Amino acid sequence: MRGTRPGMTKIMHRMTSLPSNIDVAIVGAGAAGLGAANALKDSGLSIIVLEARERIGGRAHTIQAAPDVVFDVGCGWLHSADENSFVPIAERLGFEINRDLPPWRERAYGNAFPQEDRNAFLRALDEFYDRAEAAAEQARRAGRDEPASRYLEPGNRWNPMIDAISTYINGSELDRVSLLDMDEYEDSNINWRIRRGYGALVAAYGAACPLALNCAVTLIDHSGKRVHIETSRGTLTAGKVIVTVPTNLIADEAIRFHPALPAKLAAARGLPLGLADKVTLALADAEALPKEGNLRAATMRTEMGTYHLRPFGQPCIEGFFGGRYARQLEDAGDGAIAAAAIDEIADLLGNDFRSRLKPLAESRWAHDPWARGSYSHALPGHAGDRAVLAAPVDGRLFFAGEATSPGFFSTAHGARDSGERAAKEVLADMKPGQD
Repeated sequence: MRGTRPGMTKIMHRMTSLPSNIDVAIVGAGAAGLGAANALKDSGLSIIVLEARERIGGRAHTIQAAPDVVFDVGCGWLHSADENSFVPIAERLGFEINRDLPPWRERAYGNAFPQEDRNAFLRALDEFYDRAEAAAEQARRAGRDEPASRYLEPGNRWNPMIDAISTYINGSELDRVSLLDMDEYEDSNINWRIRRGYGALVAAYGAACPLALNCAVTLIDHSGKRVHIETSRGTLTAGKVIVTVPTNLIADEAIRFHPALPAKLAAARGLPLGLADKVTLALADAEALPKEGNLRAATMRTEMGTYHLRPFGQPCIEGFFGGRYARQLEDAGDGAIAAAAIDEIADLLGNDFRSRLKPLAESRWAHDPWARGSYSHALPGHAGDRAVLAAPVDGRLFFAGEATSPGFFSTAHGARDSGERAAKEVLADMKPGQD
């Protein structure tokens, strides 16, 4: 992936060496960790954010993919924008917010997905969600959970495409998605964007935080009075620790806890990160295509991409792939996602488009060692694991991240809000004279 990070207006507060002792150590400088750090900045406590990457933002990352193309490699939309805590932050930091309608339901381009078929698909999609919502209410009363796929209408021609939509939303097909958890997701259907990039906004939000980059935490030992933390840059002790890393890192025991935390491990494994990948392709003769268009085939399969034509009027096409198909493409190696996108676009718009498209950048979140996926979904029977993962341990270990959000999981603002929640838990637990 090529490109640089745009939009940085402040110099990050980087620590060249680790302190030996700290009041609060925050593990992870994604939206959750930065939310916690910002919430604690005026508390009088000494804090540090320990980040394994050489940058902040986590799964929010904006690059300059080309001189005239800004690309959000990770999250790109301010979902539930009327309730999204990053909206006032963007306004305060001077980031322009684009409030145009997203192209998902409208602005179809070409004849690949005729309007009659599109209308039929959208009806089927809405009817699926209606059935799932009604079933979730009954299942909750009965104290049971089940795969959301059970509420696909048997034999409906649009089922594979509905499953494809799930891979974009949940990062996984419906057979691995908890019905109850899916029902808990809060969506106001108001979705805005940041012209300079969501990742750039998150980075600016965290620019003044005390940071230790290239600092991978390997062990959190909470057996003594103070918490002992081992990292790739040395060791330190803390009075309290806020853990904000993705669930897959906890599940894979990339960070170990001593004594072990079997309930946290089980919860993280019940909340795996699904996969949603993106690609951006430079587009020659871009003016021939409409701005902000949507391109999708009426394809009766789940293994498909969906395409955003000329986002913000830029000379590019963004592609989205999810679930098992995205994982298959990642496993095929660098450039496979871009190649699949070019093949599909050429099939939809004509083979002459091949020469007009050039790969610029693609995400490969499953192969990112510090993410190992995109965002969480609860497996069937594991809807309650978000609360288990979020619960503090012994008044010294606190947990945040999008996977701990009760309703805004899988979003950057849900992660940020969870970090703020964990910081408030830390402050509420502080006792006079406590180390």
